Amino acid sequence: MKEREKISVFWFRRDLRLEDNHGLYRALQSGFPLLPVFIFDPEILEQFEEKQDRRVDYFHQALADLHRELQLQQTGIRFFHQQVLKCFDQLTREYDVQEVYCNTDYEPAALARDAAVRQFLSDRQIAFKNYKDQVIFEANEILKADHTPYTVFTPYSKKWLEKLQPTNYQAYDSHSLQAHFLKWPALAIPPLSDLGLEQTATVYSKPDLQNVDITQFDRLREFPHLEATSHLGIALRFGTISVRAAVALAVTANATWLKALIWRGFFMQILFHFPRVVNGSFKVKYDAIKWRNDEGDFEKWCLGQTGYPLVDAGMRQLNQTGSMHNRVRMVVASFLTKHLLIDWRWGEAYFAQKLLDYDLAANNGNWQWAAGTGCDAAPYFRVFNPQAQWDKFDAENRYVQKWLPEWNTTDYPLPIVDHRFARERALTAYKTALKDDF
Repeated sequence: MKEREKISVFWFRRDLRLEDNHGLYRALQSGFPLLPVFIFDPEILEQFEEKQDRRVDYFHQALADLHRELQLQQTGIRFFHQQVLKCFDQLTREYDVQEVYCNTDYEPAALARDAAVRQFLSDRQIAFKNYKDQVIFEANEILKADHTPYTVFTPYSKKWLEKLQPTNYQAYDSHSLQAHFLKWPALAIPPLSDLGLEQTATVYSKPDLQNVDITQFDRLREFPHLEATSHLGIALRFGTISVRAAVALAVTANATWLKALIWRGFFMQILFHFPRVVNGSFKVKYDAIKWRNDEGDFEKWCLGQTGYPLVDAGMRQLNQTGSMHNRVRMVVASFLTKHLLIDWRWGEAYFAQKLLDYDLAANNGNWQWAAGTGCDAAPYFRVFNPQAQWDKFDAENRYVQKWLPEWNTTDYPLPIVDHRFARERALTAYKTALKDDF
């Protein structure tokens, strides 16, 4: 019987790039030919409700691009479409696998999956090595003096900035190591149809930070019609750029954008330390709120038919593009939870199905912020006035006119609820749930 070849494996996940990829950099120095793999996990793909999903199409195209880059070096990604442990069982039968490398994923389900993989490999005397790549500081690297996690953003941010050094965002240059990939006649990436999905209108292009202008981010970011944000959320989500490169740019170009990146790390460490937030309020008492959960109102919110133009424009933008301006995200989330008194988890789940840049930690953290249930939240008595927000951030109606063609016509619906009435109803519901705090 032919002796199995000794190799190492690098498992691509949320890090779809060759440049500045920490785990890949370490893997290429393993001393063994390196086989890159990607697993289309059926359990994850089944979570996408629609066959045409822009996010799947995005990362499929990003993977195809990455695969082509590797094929130029007589190698490529080994693709699997099966349960994760079955993939590693197959790999360990075909090859004498010495080590498996990846970058750390901090979501609860990913941590459980990786623990199972680690045990599977350990039983076969194979090392499982994971590295920090998604964040500048991992959850246990930014702690209070008593070694407990921060639950308020401002002191966390201050500590984060105090600790930041250029070495924290120095790139991992693996270019000179790429000769260490396993040479093999790589097969093509399986088409989306083989995964039970379909193509969308999404067109992937490799992100280039040199073409990103964030110099005016602090001044223009609040105005949705200007599109003055970085548009890098999806690139950070799937790792087609590195967070280190993003921070290196922010440090020199715009402190406000750097703060946005710190918020990203803050929510990741909250999710890591307090995984209960996936299904419940960070402030446990807030689980006592008696939500109305009117399905008809929820459908109108989803479709952008509430009669509040800024809310409806945001939802139309989300439904049509998979994106929504951050200021508008806050307005629509506040409207759902406070004006309609609908459980934040309903809105979070809807965003999870629609947002191109969906990230569990950020989505959960921002929804709980808006609902007042989170660790670093808008107080329950802060109820955004959608009209005032519209007047302030879209004074010339450019954003509303773009996404609501029927606005200002007889086809546009009347408001589904009066602002003053809704505000008082929300305050009463919150006060009743939190009566012990008064």
